[in-house]
Amino acid sequence: MRTQAKHHPHDDAPDTAQAFRTLAALPPGQQRDTLRDQIIEAWLPMAERLAGRFRSRGESYEDLRQVASLGLVKAVDRYDPELGNAFESYAVPTITGEIKRHFRDHMWTLHVPRRVQDLRNRVRFATQDLSQTISGRRPTVAEIAEHANMSEEDVLVGLEALESFTALSLDAELPGSEDGYSLSDALGSADPALDTVVDREAVKPRLAALPERERAILYMRFFSDMTQSKIADELGISQMHVSRLISRCCDRLRDQVMRDVS
Repeated sequence: MRTQAKHHPHDDAPDTAQAFRTLAALPPGQQRDTLRDQIIEAWLPMAERLAGRFRSRGESYEDLRQVASLGLVKAVDRYDPELGNAFESYAVPTITGEIKRHFRDHMWTLHVPRRVQDLRNRVRFATQDLSQTISGRRPTVAEIAEHANMSEEDVLVGLEALESFTALSLDAELPGSEDGYSLSDALGSADPALDTVVDREAVKPRLAALPERERAILYMRFFSDMTQSKIADELGISQMHVSRLISRCCDRLRDQVMRDVS
């Protein structure tokens, strides 16, 4: 098939309108496969140029070319000339979307749940399909949801995943900051008092189960800050007895709490 030059927004975009109409009318077979291969070959320069836009993102150009070629094949196979839009307007977002998907699948900084990846792909395919029938603007969330049979909430999740596949450094300066204020400065830190809260809640039911006198001794010692001598005078027992009771109660509570944890 000889492709003749025609003015396009992209200089390397060949005129294959008639070839696509012929391809759509041909039944499966050798003739159709040959014409399909010729169309793909005619559009390869543009696919390679699109791949070149992503050279500086840490992936080899050869790999990007292969990914862009795969996107081109998908665009050729999915394009419907009867919808009236030029192939280029469908192929460019399809190819760039395939390249971006490659980065998202292979270069995510954080693990992304499979469900989010699936939602992202469904949104991406729906957006590409809608681009054939909608011109001059991006499809709305409602249009994508209806086309892909998704809820609008899931579409929003998918759209967010499409735009996010790298993590922001904690040392990155926040937008609008003029004094070097970074993301890490906006994050909280672990409160050491939380350990005290956890310990208190863990021991509370065990304290309630102690005999009344032992519970009173612990309260006077640790909550009222009374000395062992004052506790002994208050209860009419020896200081040595108070010391033994406190030590025995603390050991018992510690053992019971540790058994609960294990």
